Amino acid sequence: MGWFQVVLLAVIQGLTEFLPISSSAHLILPAQVLGWQDQGLTFDVAVHVGTLAAVVIYFREDIFKIAMAWFGSFAGKGLTSDAKLGWWIILATIPVVLCGATLNDFIEAHLRSIVVIAGASIFFGLVLLWADKVGVRQRPIESLGVKGAMAVGLAQVFALIPGTSRSGVTMTASLFLGQTRESAAKFSFLLSIPVILGAGLFKGKDLIEQGSDASLQVAGVGALLAAISAYICIKLFLAFINRIGVLPFVIYRCLLGVVLLFVAYSYPI
Repeated sequence: MGWFQVVLLAVIQGLTEFLPISSSAHLILPAQVLGWQDQGLTFDVAVHVGTLAAVVIYFREDIFKIAMAWFGSFAGKGLTSDAKLGWWIILATIPVVLCGATLNDFIEAHLRSIVVIAGASIFFGLVLLWADKVGVRQRPIESLGVKGAMAVGLAQVFALIPGTSRSGVTMTASLFLGQTRESAAKFSFLLSIPVILGAGLFKGKDLIEQGSDASLQVAGVGALLAAISAYICIKLFLAFINRIGVLPFVIYRCLLGVVLLFVAYSYPI
């Protein structure tokens, strides 16, 4: 990998992991247009570590409170709102873990095409806009409840389809449930922690079996750039989502989907 490829892909991964615009749609386009080969498993693991570090650092105080309250609930300290949030994150993670383990081979074999990614980017982008329009956008994250958390968790399964956007589809479900945009985004980001951790461990297992395919320097730079870009993305997104809404992201997703369809049919592989 050249340094331009390292920098571009790391920043793309950092930004698109948390914006509702699909990381897979963005990672495939530079490779197709510029003729790049796959970045390799080592780099994938590195940028996953970077994005995980970013979300953990940003929400470190929330994570600490949630963890302490969750463990405290076993020690007779009661089921506080933070403890409940911990349980909701766990419950919402279960569906994607089960479905991911079951459907991984099918997805790799049949759903990694540019056409699927483009279609998912457009379709789920429009569903996100619909949720933003019909949702009351008044409820805080504390009102989610067990059923709401499970609904978001089931929606997260659709993120296994490349082009859907994990953050986009979980925000969509939360908005349909009446959550505010900021609450929907926050729960999506907190929910990303076990998902990114699980994906990193899964890829890490393969990396141990296959051996490293990139230098430590390349992996380190990729992880650092992904962490920095992801942290900035989270901070700005939470600061401005209530003002700008989801329409700019939906328009962008639709345009990106059209570009990907053009690439797919103009330069078939």
